[in-house]
Amino acid sequence: MIGVSDLPAVNATLNSTAAALLILGYVLIRQGKREAHKRVMCAAFAASTVFLICYLVYHFQVGSVPYRKTGLLRTVYLTILLTHTILAATVPPLAIVTLSRGLGGRIEKHRKIARWTLPIWLYVSVTGVVVYWMLYQG
Repeated sequence: MIGVSDLPAVNATLNSTAAALLILGYVLIRQGKREAHKRVMCAAFAASTVFLICYLVYHFQVGSVPYRKTGLLRTVYLTILLTHTILAATVPPLAIVTLSRGLGGRIEKHRKIARWTLPIWLYVSVTGVVVYWMLYQG
């Protein structure tokens, strides 16, 4: 059974999964495999949704976890955390709009926003794993 203390590792796994699926989805659409792209991007959205639920459960239970290191590592951590946090707030609305446009067949509008959504969502997923490693494994 998964306990609250296991959730940071679960969250890092979900972020890693989302990042891998986003990259795979990009490769698939570049190869013209639209249906496979659609399935993979829905899976990425699902992974990120489960992540968000687990993240909220963890932080409602535990609160904020301070970073204890000092010096340059603290500056690097706080810089990554700041950019991660700001951009993370944009991912849910961007992902929902991008996904709904794609699933609704509005391909040109989907492409236009996906050019912004993909790099932001990928950055947030990858830096989420980096934050986990720095905070819990470092």
